[in-house]
Amino acid sequence: MEFKKGGSQPSGKGPAEYFTGTVRVDPLFNAPAPARVVGASVTFEPGARTAWHTHPLGQHLVVTAGCGRAQRWGGPVEEIRPGDVIWFAPGEKHWHGGAPTTSVTHIAIQEQLEGKTADWLEHVTDEQYKS
Repeated sequence: MEFKKGGSQPSGKGPAEYFTGTVRVDPLFNAPAPARVVGASVTFEPGARTAWHTHPLGQHLVVTAGCGRAQRWGGPVEEIRPGDVIWFAPGEKHWHGGAPTTSVTHIAIQEQLEGKTADWLEHVTDEQYKS
């Protein structure tokens, strides 16, 4: 059994290479092999968001606080709220983040494939974010 006390793992800043705006990443778990699941609590300040990206084995988001946005490539921008659970299929291009005037926090759960959980692409433009 492994037990991690709340607050025992340091928060990190979402790197500008993958995020726009202020983003805080709080690691939750990274299961040892042969398991490959990884989880983090991610908080996006208003207007902050990920770049477009995909996950080799998909991703679940569980929204825990605030109000935000998410979009899959070619689809509409969707409002996300606490209690919402979103699934992005393997290889599905998407982004997620805060709403224009409110922050959002979600738990992100994905699996590693050959040590990789995401393939990062171009940044979401302001026009795409506001659409």
